[in-house]
Amino acid sequence: MPAENRSSSPRTTSDGTLAECDRVGDGRADYSHKHRRHGVNVQVVTDPGGRLLWLSPALPGRAHDLTAARTHGIIRICERQGVPILADLAYQGGGPWVTTGIKRRPLQELTLTEKTVNRALAAARAPVERGVARLKSWRIFRRSRCSPNRMTSIAKAILTLERQR
Repeated sequence: MPAENRSSSPRTTSDGTLAECDRVGDGRADYSHKHRRHGVNVQVVTDPGGRLLWLSPALPGRAHDLTAARTHGIIRICERQGVPILADLAYQGGGPWVTTGIKRRPLQELTLTEKTVNRALAAARAPVERGVARLKSWRIFRRSRCSPNRMTSIAKAILTLERQR
């Protein structure tokens, strides 16, 4: 599919990422057990071309991606606008507007059709992964030595600078 057709399709891709930062005070809220690091959860919304459209305000690192998406109203806004969302398995249960992959059931393998569907979804989600990688190319976003409370303003500044690139 040519790039111009891909970028004009009306859909968004969403993903969450952990922005590492120093522990301040009682750091239990900012500790992500999945990553074994202190940080904040930032939701990333990109267009089909991989350009960053929106970065969410920072939530504590322990927040799950689906919880963060619901807190910020990403799913509700896209549903109102009629724009489907492609997301990873962390967003399962997000509703009819969220398309996720198919999880493997315990002690069973995925069928060939299910594997093909997951591969196609992964290919369609590649731009959001590029967007997250571009976001993480900013050193301050990879390892911030400031309070987690300042990460929202840092995310806003990075989004503004990325739009100027």
